[in-house]
Amino acid sequence: MSVAEAEQHLRAAAREHGGNTGGTAGAARSDTIAPMRLFALRGATSVPRNDAQEILDATTELMQAIMERNTLAPEYVISCIFTATNDLNAEFPAVAARALGFEQVPLLCAREIPVPRAMPRVIRVLIHYHAEDGHESRHVYLGDAAELRADLLSAQ
Repeated sequence: MSVAEAEQHLRAAAREHGGNTGGTAGAARSDTIAPMRLFALRGATSVPRNDAQEILDATTELMQAIMERNTLAPEYVISCIFTATNDLNAEFPAVAARALGFEQVPLLCAREIPVPRAMPRVIRVLIHYHAEDGHESRHVYLGDAAELRADLLSAQ
């Protein structure tokens, strides 16, 4: 979805719900919306073992948490890049994203650099998306992967 299409979608939703999408509570009704801009966020999760269903389940949980914490819908997503450690090859993480409604979003799966001290069985994602100008990206790290960004734990 282009920025112009996203703005039209938000404007229509605001009219449908009798409010505006860019003002403050109690503001006069307006068909103007907050400016949209490009954001990026990261997330990661651990997978118990190299099993197709385990990879799909962990990726689904990660993507659902990212969408919930960022009030994000697939139509605002520009692209997703998934990486997996070398010990995860039973399934593509992107399969789980497609099942969640990301059919029209370009998705890419790649390998992590095999650093010897790296945490095993980790799926990471980098998501580019449009949101209102004042939005703050909320990164999501689940399972053992939460240790990768301990600095963000208090924010989760």
